[in-house]
Amino acid sequence: ALPHPGCTDIVCCIFFIVAIVGYVAVGILAWTHGDPRKVIYPTDSMGQYCGQGQLEKKPLLFYFNMMKCASPMVLLEFQCPTPQVCVEKCPDRTMTLVTAVGKIESEDWGYYKSYCRADPGTKSVPQILQEKLCPAYLISSKPFLQRCFPSLGKKGEVITVGDQETFNDGDKIRDAKDLVAGMKNATIVMEGRQVAMKIFEDYTKSWYWILICLLIAVVVSLIFIVLLRYLAGIMVWVMIVMVIAVFAYGIVHCSIKYVNLKDTPGANITLQQLGFQPDFSVYLHIRQTWLAFIIILAILEVIIIIVLIFLRNRIRIAVELMKEASRAVGYVMSSLFYPIFTFFLLTIVIAYWGVTAVFLSTSSEPVYKVFNETVCPHARETCIPENFTLSNMKRDCPRSECLFAFYGGETPYHKYLIFLQFYNVFLFFWCANFVTALGQMTLAGAFASYYWAPNKPNDMPAFPLCASLGRSLRYHTGSLAFGSLILAIVQIIRVLLEYIDHKLKGAENKFAKFLLCCLKCCFWCLEKFIKFMNRNTYIMVAIYGKNFCRSARDAFFLLMRNVIRVVVLDKVTDFILFLGKLLIVGLVGKFFFFFFFNQRENEIMTVLVGSYLIAHGFFSVYAMCVDTLFLCFCEDLERNDGSATRPYYMTTELHDILMKDTDAAQTPTSRDMAMQLAALDKTMEN
Repeated sequence: ALPHPGCTDIVCCIFFIVAIVGYVAVGILAWTHGDPRKVIYPTDSMGQYCGQGQLEKKPLLFYFNMMKCASPMVLLEFQCPTPQVCVEKCPDRTMTLVTAVGKIESEDWGYYKSYCRADPGTKSVPQILQEKLCPAYLISSKPFLQRCFPSLGKKGEVITVGDQETFNDGDKIRDAKDLVAGMKNATIVMEGRQVAMKIFEDYTKSWYWILICLLIAVVVSLIFIVLLRYLAGIMVWVMIVMVIAVFAYGIVHCSIKYVNLKDTPGANITLQQLGFQPDFSVYLHIRQTWLAFIIILAILEVIIIIVLIFLRNRIRIAVELMKEASRAVGYVMSSLFYPIFTFFLLTIVIAYWGVTAVFLSTSSEPVYKVFNETVCPHARETCIPENFTLSNMKRDCPRSECLFAFYGGETPYHKYLIFLQFYNVFLFFWCANFVTALGQMTLAGAFASYYWAPNKPNDMPAFPLCASLGRSLRYHTGSLAFGSLILAIVQIIRVLLEYIDHKLKGAENKFAKFLLCCLKCCFWCLEKFIKFMNRNTYIMVAIYGKNFCRSARDAFFLLMRNVIRVVVLDKVTDFILFLGKLLIVGLVGKFFFFFFFNQRENEIMTVLVGSYLIAHGFFSVYAMCVDTLFLCFCEDLERNDGSATRPYYMTTELHDILMKDTDAAQTPTSRDMAMQLAALDKTMEN
């Protein structure tokens, strides 16, 4: 059994538990104050939800004057400075208030009044406009994102609305193009949501084919794992040859598409001329798209071939390590399904974070501000709609309106809302990293119990994976929380740097941009290094049961003393496993493409990404097994000498092939460095 002297990093464990309790409290607080309807349903000028409550039959939002949305204040306050009402349907005809009032006994006036804030009765047109009871004009519109937008079109190069190049706004004749700026600001996220709606529509038509292909990816991944168990040497070379063949086929296929589009009308335009298109299939009719695919695949093919040429002698060594890993996985078959448990926990963490973020962002109160078409000293000041008509603001600015602006608040809760959002993001990173770390330590403990068993598999625990999970949670929750905390701090700093970079997009300070770019690069490298060290630290914790800092120090010096082996064996094995993932993605992608050729690129990308994630889940178990066995091997060499009293725990085949290769790779200088590091490690330990 692996040694476990006691609980490690108890202080960090307590701190983590307190943080989780606080996270739950934040969630409860957010769920008490939040209202997701604020982001789901549009809000009229009085802060009422369209399609809800008394307005259940009026789900659409109508703007009195769309051109007011062209104001820059829209982008700052996310609200057009014009009255907005909830309506049953968007107007399907174009007319002015003057025209409708002139036919007060006709059907037009009754139709027009359905878009007024209140019944104007017998008031004159100037009174109606001054009190902003009704819009000055109606324009034929269509609903989009639960809002009514003018039905703009084109006749040649001229923009039209309702098939007309002009419209009457009740004051003068205007060009239809005057509406464009207002629509652009009012639909600042239109293109992104249009893409999302398009993708969602595609998924509803072909979700079952996507599910079938993802199940095929699971089956293929399992077949590969089983074959690696018994035919590791053959399978590695088969994977390498098939990956090269798949990329070669991709280059040939893209080349054929590129040639066939030569004489197709419109296929020779550039991607820059085409611009962004919500329907991604448009790009597949452009020659330049296929040329880009050819270049990308060719570069990847050349890189893989060059790497394989340089690593041809090392692959044989990595194969032996993978054979040992295959035996370990064979004795702990339940480890193949552990990623499902990790995925389940990550899903809970992501769902909790997302729901809490939505409730926090919608827990503000409606804020009303003064909007006026002319100069007003109280413009953009906060107001109360119930008594606005009797206020000094209305007296000083007779034509002003107290309209809903945005959601905010002045209570202590609302003042510290930004800190609660930050806490939500930080705990999300911490919990997600903790779940990943738990999976790594659990797998490491299971595979370490295999390696250090004198008589395999008789001396292994009955349920090695469950035993390892129990040890990790019982003794090492603090160590897992400690490593996850360090990584979460670096990740939240990276998020802040990205936020600052976004804010400085339009800045002209070149030095600030350069400095920010350097910081982003440094913290990216730091995050990668911490992930690498955390992974090896958890392995050492699983083996010896020491605290995080001591295990990190031991892992670092152990890796440095065996740096040649790290490069020669561990990383080569990672590269081979990566080729296996690419092969599974390529095979499933080809299957989907051939049998469901009429499917859109959205489904194809989903299948490719989903297949990669599934393959990564299965192969990550192999990668963790290889890393664990590698550290155990290095530790075995330093603790034992192969004698009768101190025998090696590794197999004879693994010992012979690893020692032969690494001894040949080590130079006198590297041996001296290893000895110096060993002496330094012992000095620090003393």
